[in-house]
Amino acid sequence: MNQRVLTGVTTTGTPHLGNYVGAIRPAVAASREPDVESFLFLADYHALIKCDDPARVARSRLKIAATWLACGLDPERVTFYRQSDIPEIPELNWLLSCVTSKGLMNRAHAYKAAADANQAQGAEEDAGVTLGLFCYPVLMAADILMFNAHRVPVGRDQVQHIEMARDIAARFNQLYGQGRDLFVLPQAQIDEALATLPGLDGRKMSKSYDNTLPLFHGGAKLLRETVSRIVTDSRRPGEPKDPEGSALVMIHDAVATADQRAAFHADLRAGVAWGEAKARTTAVLEGHLAPMRDRYEALIARPDELEDILLHGARKARAVASPFLQTLRDAVGLGRLIDQGGSPVSRATRTLGSADKLASFKQYREGDGRFYFKLTAFDGAVLLQSQGFDGGRDAGQWVKRIRSEGLSAAQAAPVSLGIGADWAQVQAALLALQAQDAQG
Repeated sequence: MNQRVLTGVTTTGTPHLGNYVGAIRPAVAASREPDVESFLFLADYHALIKCDDPARVARSRLKIAATWLACGLDPERVTFYRQSDIPEIPELNWLLSCVTSKGLMNRAHAYKAAADANQAQGAEEDAGVTLGLFCYPVLMAADILMFNAHRVPVGRDQVQHIEMARDIAARFNQLYGQGRDLFVLPQAQIDEALATLPGLDGRKMSKSYDNTLPLFHGGAKLLRETVSRIVTDSRRPGEPKDPEGSALVMIHDAVATADQRAAFHADLRAGVAWGEAKARTTAVLEGHLAPMRDRYEALIARPDELEDILLHGARKARAVASPFLQTLRDAVGLGRLIDQGGSPVSRATRTLGSADKLASFKQYREGDGRFYFKLTAFDGAVLLQSQGFDGGRDAGQWVKRIRSEGLSAAQAAPVSLGIGADWAQVQAALLALQAQDAQG
């Protein structure tokens, strides 16, 4: 049985070397393991809780997506998407909110820290506390439970949120499961072996301390300048130097080969100057990062390629989320009404209408000069909307393929689901169109 592993990255900053060593590289490696189904998303709804600068959030989404892909994330193997492209998540957030006690939210670390800080300053306890901050753990639970993730890699400061997700899932299962577990109870995955990289001053590398090394930003020049600022001791050239505990050595070793590490340690003990040691560290870092930087810069220069990759990931994610949300809707009493005969209304009938009013494909050209197609239900509701194509033939070939091959082709196509549409409706429409085609 595949294990689902889910990781979210808040889009409020630019990744640095510490992020790469401590989070990105191990997550990419884990995504290549057999029997692992990885979901990795840009947590841009979460970003709005921490940041009210739209330009910063948009810029961060672009840079973080490009970084992960440049570092080896395979979007065909991993479901890589933006949180905001999955409308099922905020709907699930509401369903979960309705079974979550306020008392549980009162105990959330982030809220308590804000309230304690306000009290220490003599301010009202909830001053500056938004509902988004207060209910942050519920949205995080929705992210995890939407895909029934088994494991969620987190730092120790996030373990409480996973425990809350488990509590919320258990409560929902108890109320609405009718003897079955609708939600898997997720487990926090803490890897004590993951590296925590020191920054320029020897403390943990963090933007909060302003002691980070760039990953790709600024190129080789900024990397060299930043390495030169790493704090070392006062031992002079020729004096033996202890590699243990040195921030410079730890940064060097984070990307060096075993042979490079051994030679570097030996030369330090033999008295190599710190200046030369920094030059060698820069060379090792540059050798490791330069190929990924080239890929990063190419992606940044082609945001349309990034957009296509993220939309492809969103289609994969919604293929899981949409039918599961319908199951949850049914469980809480928000399913479809029944007809006068007492039988459930068919999703196919609701999508297609009568036999002489089938769903249909429409191809058209927009004012931007590009060609598009859409699949619409009998009542005009959009089920699928394509991206723009340079030629009408390209759009037509996709229509032909989807109409012939059905749902699998639709989920592979450069399309997005219409507002309120789900894959079950799309499948019903395509099956009916295929039946019509077979009848001539």
